[in-house]
Amino acid sequence: MEFRDYYKTLGVERNATEAQIRSAYRKLARKHHPDVNPNNKDAESKFKEINEAYQVLSDAEKRKKYDELGADWERGASEDEVFRRYSQGRGPEFGGATGGFSDFFERFFGNLGGGFAAGAARGFQQFDFGDELAGAAQSRGRDLESEVKISVRDAVQGARRRLELTSEDQCDACGGTGMTARQEQRGRTRIIRSAEPCAKCGGQGVIRARRTLEVTIPAGVSEGSRIRLKGQGGRGSRPDQNGDLFLVTHVEPSGPFMLSGRDVRAQLPVWDYEAALGADVTSPTLQGKISLKIPAGSQSGRVLRLKGRGLPARAKEPAGDLLYELRVLAPTDMTDEERGLLQQFAERRRARALADPREAMQG
Repeated sequence: MEFRDYYKTLGVERNATEAQIRSAYRKLARKHHPDVNPNNKDAESKFKEINEAYQVLSDAEKRKKYDELGADWERGASEDEVFRRYSQGRGPEFGGATGGFSDFFERFFGNLGGGFAAGAARGFQQFDFGDELAGAAQSRGRDLESEVKISVRDAVQGARRRLELTSEDQCDACGGTGMTARQEQRGRTRIIRSAEPCAKCGGQGVIRARRTLEVTIPAGVSEGSRIRLKGQGGRGSRPDQNGDLFLVTHVEPSGPFMLSGRDVRAQLPVWDYEAALGADVTSPTLQGKISLKIPAGSQSGRVLRLKGRGLPARAKEPAGDLLYELRVLAPTDMTDEERGLLQQFAERRRARALADPREAMQG
C-alpha cells in the first residue's frame, strides 16, 4: 500500500497554516483540473493526489493523526476508506480463493479481536466484523470547488448562472468503499463471506458525473469570493451526506468599469474647457446615468468619489465607492472661429509670462 507525503504533494512545509494549505491547493487544483487538461491522464492522476492530500491536511483531526503517525496514520482511518484504498492497490488479492487477507487485517483490523488474521492464514473466508463496519456505506460526499467568471455589473447587481460541472460522486453500488461484499446479518453481527472490487466503479469508490446547475450569484461578491452551495458537491450515500460546492468568483470588466477591491473604477473623459471652467456633465454608472459636477481647474488623473456606489455591502464587508478618474481631452475638430478664439486665449496667456509647466522636467 502506497503512502504519500501530503505536504510534499501540496508543496508546503509541515508547519504550514490552514490558509497556506488552502492557497497551495487552489493553485494546484486550477493547474491540474481535468476541465483544463482534457484527456490528460497524468493531470487527472495529479488532480486526485492533490485532492487526497487536501482532504487530510485541511481537516484538523485527520492532520493531527497524520502528523503523529506518519505513514501509519491510516490505522485510524474509517473502514470504508480502508476498503477503498486497499481495493485500488491490492484488489485482485482481496477475497481470493486462498484467502489473501493476512496483511490487510494485520495492518488495519488486528486490534479488533476475533482472530481475523489467524483465520485468514488458515484459509477461512468468513469474518465477523460486528459493528465496526456498520457505518462503512454512509460516508459523506466530497466538497467540490469550481471557478465562475462574472462581470463587474454582475458583482454589483447579482446574477444567475448555468454551470456545467464534472464531479467525482460516491459510487452508489458500493457506498464509496470500492468493494462489494457477500454478507449476511446475524443479530448485531455482520458476517463478510467474500469481497471483491466494485464492478461499477472499478474499486475506486467514486464515479465521474456531469451535471448542470442553476446558481444565484449574490450582489456584493468580489474577486476571489467563495460562495457555498450546500449539498451541491459530490454525492454521498444519502442526500443529507452530499458534499458542498464552493464557487470562487473571478470578476471581469464591464465596459469602462473595473473592480478595485470593493470600489468600482472608471475613466471619465471631459473636454479641456469643462475641466478648466467646471461643468455639470452626464455620466454613466452601472445602474443608469447621473449628473456629475466637475470642479473648475480639474486636471487629468483627478479622482471624483461617489460614496457607496461601488459593490453593495455583503456580510461583514462594507459597501465600496464609485471612483471616476478624469481624462482631459483637447478638441480636434474646431471651426476657424473657434481656432481663432483659442489663439487669442493662448496669446493672452503668454503675455502674462506664466510659469512654463515643463520647467520642472529640466532637473
